[in-house]
Amino acid sequence: MQKALCRSRGPSLGWAKDAFSKFEHFAKFHWASEMPPCDFIPEEYKEMSKAQMLEIRKNYCNPMTMKVTYYKKPVYIHQGYMQWLWDVDGRRYLDLFAGVATVSVGHCHPKVTDAAVKQLRRLWHTTNIYVYSTLHEYAEKLAAHFPDPLKVVYFTNSGSEANDLAMLMARLHTGNFDIITLRGSYHGGSPQTMGLTSNAAYKYPIASGLGCHTTMCPDVFRGPWGGCHCRDSPIQTIRDCSCSPGNCQANDMYIGQLKEVFATSVPSRIAAFFGEPIQGVGGAVQYPKNYLKETYKLVRERGGVCIADEVQTGFGRTGSHFWGFQGHEVMPDMVTMAKGIANGYPMGAVVTTPEIAASFAKGVHFNTFGGNPVACAIASSVLDTIKEDGTQQISADVGTHLLTELAKFRDKYEIIGDVRGKGLQIGVEMVKDKASREPLPADAMSHIFEDIKDMGVLIGKGGVYGQTFRIKPPMCITKQDADFFLAVFRHAVHSYMEQR
Repeated sequence: MQKALCRSRGPSLGWAKDAFSKFEHFAKFHWASEMPPCDFIPEEYKEMSKAQMLEIRKNYCNPMTMKVTYYKKPVYIHQGYMQWLWDVDGRRYLDLFAGVATVSVGHCHPKVTDAAVKQLRRLWHTTNIYVYSTLHEYAEKLAAHFPDPLKVVYFTNSGSEANDLAMLMARLHTGNFDIITLRGSYHGGSPQTMGLTSNAAYKYPIASGLGCHTTMCPDVFRGPWGGCHCRDSPIQTIRDCSCSPGNCQANDMYIGQLKEVFATSVPSRIAAFFGEPIQGVGGAVQYPKNYLKETYKLVRERGGVCIADEVQTGFGRTGSHFWGFQGHEVMPDMVTMAKGIANGYPMGAVVTTPEIAASFAKGVHFNTFGGNPVACAIASSVLDTIKEDGTQQISADVGTHLLTELAKFRDKYEIIGDVRGKGLQIGVEMVKDKASREPLPADAMSHIFEDIKDMGVLIGKGGVYGQTFRIKPPMCITKQDADFFLAVFRHAVHSYMEQR
C-alpha cells in the first residue's frame, strides 16, 4: 500500500536522488543493511541554513526547545511522507517516533491532505456558537467508535487541555476533589495536569495540581513485584513467576498499594482516577491484566469516576482494539484523546456520558478553537483512512513482529532488560545488567540513540530515568521497514557492547 502511494514530486529530482544515494550508500557500506525503497522525491530545500535555524532557536525560541532538542547533531527536518522524513540535506529517515506517537496514518497522507485542502478552501474558522456541518459530522463519527454510554464529545486543542477539562468535569460531577494517578505517568504540562504528571523532569518548584495523588505504578519489570504471565502483550518479562493460572500475585500486591493510598492519603470520597492503558512517556509500561479492572471498582466504590487517557494509545495503535481501555475489559466514564486524532494537526477531545455532561452544563463552557472546521475535516479523514488503509491491523501485525524479534535481542544482550507493549506502542528498557535492573546511564543511551539516527532511523526515549527506547511509528509502516530497524538496532547495540 505504501509504495503504491509514493509519487515523485518536486522541481529538483537530481539533487534529492544524489543526496539519497550518497547517504544510503554510506549506510549500506558500513553495516550491510539497505534502507527500504521509496519512490517519493521531496522538494529541494532552499530556505534558511542550519546555522541560522540553530541561532534563532537559541535566541528567540522558548529556551526549553534547546533542552529537549534530540541528538548531539540535531536533525533538521524538511519534509515528510508516510513513514519517511527528509532533512534539509536530502537524507531520508525511517520515522519510528511519529512526532511522539502523533502522526497516526502517515506524514502528509494524500487522503488526509486532500481533506485539509478542501476544507481550507471552504472555511478556515468559525466557532460553535454557529452550526456548521463539519463539526457535527465528525462528532457523530467519533462517538460511533465508542460503546454506550460514552456519546458526548467535547473538542479541545491538545491532550493537556483535554485532561485539564476532564479533571474539572470529574470534580463538578462527583462533588469531590481528590484525583489519583500512577507514578511515572504523563498527562500534560498545564498548571492543573502537571499535578497528574508523575515525573520529576516535568515538575516546577511551585504549587500545582492541588488534590492530585499518586499510587505505585504496577510495573511488572521495574517494580518490586512481577512475573512472566502478567501483561496483555505478546512478550512477557523474564522474571520468575510461581502464580497459578488466573491468579496474579503481583496484581494483588499493587492493588494493595492502591488500598494504602485510599487509607492514608485521600478522603473517603474522591473525584477520579486517571490512567493510560499503557504508559507513554513513562516508557510503554504495562500493568497486570486485571489491574485497571480492580482499580476502577475500588475508585467507583469511593464515589470517583474513571478516566482513560488515550492520547497515545487510541485510534488502533495497540492493534487488538481501537481504544487501549478495551484491552483491559473496562468501561471508563471519560476518555481523553489527542495526538493521532488528527494525524498531527492540533486537536484533542473528551468523550463522556450524558450524565456527566449534564453536571458540567451548570456553567458556560466555551472553546474558541475546539472543533475548528479544518481540525474536524482532518480528523474525520483520519478515521476514514484508518479503516480504508487497515492501519489497526498493520499495528497488530507489524507490532507483534517487532516485539517478537526485539525479545530475541533481549535474550542475547545483557543491556536489554525488557521488551514490552502492544501493537505499535513499544518500549525497550535498557539496563546496566539484568540482575540489578539499574537503568543504563544517560551517556550510554545517547550513544546508542545517536548511532541509530546516523543509520537512518528516528526513535524516541522515555521512562522515569530516560532508560527506555520508545517505538511508536506512523501506523503505515511495513514489515520490511521493521526489519530495517531491527538490523539498525542490533548493529547499534552490538557496536556499543563491543566498545564497552
